[in-house]
Amino acid sequence: MKKRVVITGLGIWSCIGKNMEEVTQSLYEGRSGIGIASDRIEYGYQSPLTGIVARPELKGVLDRRLRIGMAEEGEYAYMATMEALKNANIDLDYLEKNEMGIFYGNDSSAKAVIEAHEIMRVKRDTSLLGSGAIFQSMNSTVTMNLSTILKLKGVNMTISAACASGSHAIGLGYLFIQNGMQDLVLCGGAQETNLCSMASFDALSAFSMRLDAPEKASRPFDAARDGLVPSGGAASLILEEYEHAVKRGATILAEIIGYGISSNGANISQPSDSGSIIAINRALADAKISAKDIDYINAHATSTPQGDIYEAIALDKVFGEHRPWVTSTKSMTGHECWMAGASEILYSMIMMKNSFVAPNINFETPDEHSVKLNIAANRVNHNINTFLSNSFGFGGTNSVLIVRKI
Repeated sequence: MKKRVVITGLGIWSCIGKNMEEVTQSLYEGRSGIGIASDRIEYGYQSPLTGIVARPELKGVLDRRLRIGMAEEGEYAYMATMEALKNANIDLDYLEKNEMGIFYGNDSSAKAVIEAHEIMRVKRDTSLLGSGAIFQSMNSTVTMNLSTILKLKGVNMTISAACASGSHAIGLGYLFIQNGMQDLVLCGGAQETNLCSMASFDALSAFSMRLDAPEKASRPFDAARDGLVPSGGAASLILEEYEHAVKRGATILAEIIGYGISSNGANISQPSDSGSIIAINRALADAKISAKDIDYINAHATSTPQGDIYEAIALDKVFGEHRPWVTSTKSMTGHECWMAGASEILYSMIMMKNSFVAPNINFETPDEHSVKLNIAANRVNHNINTFLSNSFGFGGTNSVLIVRKI
């Protein structure tokens, strides 16, 4: 018998709020977190649009020795994780005496690498890099820092899978608990937002150029979309084996019941409706439910012309006759990249708890594919018992999670 996997804690640090309360309000009101970063203009970006994410002030919270090894995304992840632990009623004393694992999605640490290179280029002396440079620059910067600060003693891995990283991190936590390898796992995703992190992405001309109205730039599924808006932050979830949570007296927020994966095996940057369908159907099969049982879909839809089309085709093929509500919270947050697969589970859980579907803002005119979907352009009061969340990434990596109210 496979074990049941439940969610007992949530924490967030994003462009639409620095905690669960702020984010809930933003989702309910359909409030955008997109703005213009003027330093990107001077740096040479084609598009300076981005999610505006506040940097946390950790001086006085963590001692200097711990702070100097943390990259920007590690700071976001720390803040999100501390809220998730508080939400789950887990303190540092509990972590000292009990085992917790960590899977966190993080795909780059560009700023730390570039800054170290600039020091070397000018000074020609490695001794000037500082002792924290290596820990900031590694892809595993989030897991190595959090596991040290929290004294975690379980599984410890960074998941690097492009824009599906956060979702796969949760999926692996689910599998480890389901198969009895861990009872308690911290999962999530983090994304840096500094100008160093997105220049090569901007080079693809993938970003929206709607500079006159930043809050209207991210428009998933809309016929007038002209590209995505990059964003970031961090989202943390506490996953727990059901009996362990009950014994601990934890408040159980929801249950993860399905995880589906696939790889497109084709173009490195182009999406695939068939690959998406395989992952969706595998998640449904794993959950032992059918398409008609899904009440809401948080789409991956990033606001790119091609990506939204292929996902709309896939969703119509699987869910067409049942027409569950569909939105992309990226319309408000922009594309949170390695964080998105985790944050969108959290956003959907907020909706499930409060019985509403957050609006797919800026959805004004459907195209020939999105017109077939039941997209909520405005907030909808709706009881969500089971939702599905899509996450797709460069290289054709696909991850789909299904979560049910408990």
